[in-house]
Amino acid sequence: MHAQIVLFDGFDPLDVIAPYEVLHGGGVASGGALTVELVSAEGAREVVSGTGGMPLRATAALDPAKADLVVVPGASGRIGEPGEDIEAQPGQQDELIPVLLARTLDTELPALLKAAMERPEVTVATVCGGALVLAMAGLLEGRYATTHHMGVDLLDATGVHAVRARVVDDGDLVSGGGVTSGLDVGLYLLERELGPRIAHAVEELFAYERRGVVWRNTGPAPLAF
Repeated sequence: MHAQIVLFDGFDPLDVIAPYEVLHGGGVASGGALTVELVSAEGAREVVSGTGGMPLRATAALDPAKADLVVVPGASGRIGEPGEDIEAQPGQQDELIPVLLARTLDTELPALLKAAMERPEVTVATVCGGALVLAMAGLLEGRYATTHHMGVDLLDATGVHAVRARVVDDGDLVSGGGVTSGLDVGLYLLERELGPRIAHAVEELFAYERRGVVWRNTGPAPLAF
């Protein structure tokens, strides 16, 4: 199984590093059953994050035909106030998160993610605002997903069935909530794809217990409290 974690200009480093370490750990614990790399829509390049301009290097291009798992992070920047002008100059430090997310629409990323989602053997996972990247590209209409709690209403407005949960499993789409949910998404994917013993070994290695119930659209609907 091969995982590609996407980098784009303004990405949130923790959205990337948390699932990367967890998935890499799963690969080690499984004797190489899982490999993971950092990619970008443009190919191998240094990609600058939205957190103080800290860079990470993509070593290859996002390739839906090569990946079994594609992980999309959110952006790091200013949240902004209601009604605030979100226009900003490219390259400006601490840009507004909606600006950073919207810029991905002017790259090849939406087309590549669409190709990934059209391949039934590929699972696309998102962390934090990563779900908004797909939703803004029109790729999640009618799907169940979650994102950072401050972006749930925006996610819902794009036609997504937004769920306020730590992790949401909608089949070939798995999404996580706030920034640190990258750990939970990574561990859940390990459990789902490689089994609970591998996931538990990595959980124990990082001294982190997965949080929350993974939401799925199965079982009886709960009554209102």
